Amino acid sequence: MVAVVERLAVDFQSFAPELIASPKQSLFRIYRDTRFSSDKKPLKTHAAAVFRTRQLPKPQGAGLYFEVAPGWVWIGGGMWRPEPPELVKLREHIAETWPEIRDITRAKAFKSRFEKLSGETMTRVPRGYPSDHPAAEFLKLRQFYGGAEFPASLAHSRKFYSTLVAAFKALMPLVRFLNDGLTKKTGDRR
Repeated sequence: MVAVVERLAVDFQSFAPELIASPKQSLFRIYRDTRFSSDKKPLKTHAAAVFRTRQLPKPQGAGLYFEVAPGWVWIGGGMWRPEPPELVKLREHIAETWPEIRDITRAKAFKSRFEKLSGETMTRVPRGYPSDHPAAEFLKLRQFYGGAEFPASLAHSRKFYSTLVAAFKALMPLVRFLNDGLTKKTGDRR
C-alpha cells in the first residue's frame, strides 16, 4: 500500500496535482477502535487510502479513495456525507452550474466505469429550489460519489495500478467540480 501511494504521489502531478498522496496522510490505520464496539476483533479486514485536496482543511472537500479487502477492490471518489454547511454550498453550486455536473456524469470515461453518480438521496428537492429545477436529480443527493467494485484478484494482477489510475482520471472532473463549489464564495459567479 505504501508503494502504491508513493507511486500515485508522482503520477498525480500530471492529472491531480491538487490532491495529497502521502503514506502518512493518505493511508487508513489498520487497527480498529474497539473501545465502544461490541465487536472486539483487533484488525480491520481491508487496507484503504484516501486522497484529499490541499485547498480545503481536513476533512472537507472531495477526493479519491480505494480499498483492498479479502473479497473485493473498491475504487471511487467524490464526497461522502458532507456536513450541512458544505452540502448547502454544493447545492448552490449545482443549481448555478448544473449543466457541468450533468456533462461530467454523462462523459464516456465516467459512465463506462461508474454508470452514474451515487449517494443517498432525498425524496424531494430541498427547500428553496423548485421541484422542476433542471438539476433536481443532483440537488436531491446528500452524497456525491462514483465508485466501482472489482474482484479481489485485481489487487495482485498486473492491471491493478493501471485500473486505479484510469478510474481516478475519470473521477477527477467530478472531484474538481465539487471542490470548486466549496472554495468559491456564495454568490460568486465565475
